[in-house]
Amino acid sequence: MPTPYRYVTPVPTEAAAGLIAQVYAQIASDFGMARMPLFLTLSPAPEVLASTWAMLRESLLAGQAPRAAKEVVATGVSLANKCPFCVDAHTVLLHATGEHELAETVARGEKPSDPEHARLFTWATGTATSGQAPPCPPGHAAEHIGTALAFHFINRMVSSLLTDDLLPAGLQRSRLVRGLGGRALARTVRRRLPRGEALPLLRGLPSGPVPAWAAGTPAGTAFTALRAAAGEGGHLLDDTARDAVVEAVAGWDGEHPSLSGWPAGPLEDVAPAQRPAARLALLAALAPYRVTDADVAAWREAGGGRSDADLVRLLAFGAITAVRRIEAALAVPVS
Repeated sequence: MPTPYRYVTPVPTEAAAGLIAQVYAQIASDFGMARMPLFLTLSPAPEVLASTWAMLRESLLAGQAPRAAKEVVATGVSLANKCPFCVDAHTVLLHATGEHELAETVARGEKPSDPEHARLFTWATGTATSGQAPPCPPGHAAEHIGTALAFHFINRMVSSLLTDDLLPAGLQRSRLVRGLGGRALARTVRRRLPRGEALPLLRGLPSGPVPAWAAGTPAGTAFTALRAAAGEGGHLLDDTARDAVVEAVAGWDGEHPSLSGWPAGPLEDVAPAQRPAARLALLAALAPYRVTDADVAAWREAGGGRSDADLVRLLAFGAITAVRRIEAALAVPVS
């Protein structure tokens, strides 16, 4: 039977131990799904898995902002990033909140009729280009910013590592299937989860200063862990290759890169042996939907057979480099 996994063999739920098992257990409890492809495909790198889950939980699932509003943000970011897998998944979750027409409206890429949802949708779809603070009450801003940044990271990892289909044969694109899936998850999605319960999973992982937009919030703690854990993947590149990726992302205008001559240009000074890794990192940052079998094969050959964990970490480095550029452009104080 086909699976959505392209390049990584996940740690099965029944074989998981330690931190991976703890994350899987909390996902099953709080998200209502024991097997979520995104988190399974991150499992070879436990620190990336745990920090990604913590960021998602503490921004999207927990807190005071309405869940439907945050799902609008998640879906809007996913549309802007051309990530159909995440668009479909969060359309189902919008159905689970009871907002059935809203779910189908945003799935079509159309602006919601409700003014609050419309403002958030417009903001979310423009977070890579416009650099504006979210149009919401101040007490909800950290959750919306956290949700947007979480999905800028998640979309990149999903597009790099998974197929487009959430369900076999693309069944998730049927409104009937999406509605039924949402109803099955309604009880779990409509619970108000206590904040901070993912943070114990981050003990012992690298961290750093909490950004000003999230000061004093669990989402801020989770973001620092994700930023640090994903950033560690930069060690898989030499200094020249890493600098080339960072510089290309720093000069990015937030738009989807041209197909012509990219990403060869930004990597012209990178040593040939490092180019496959640098190419993957840069694709993950700016055009993850363009990662191909040939790209991954070239990277594995250049490295003499790199592990699944290294692949997750390398792509995470590219993804978090883009997320940090997007975060810096938001019109909010950032440490």
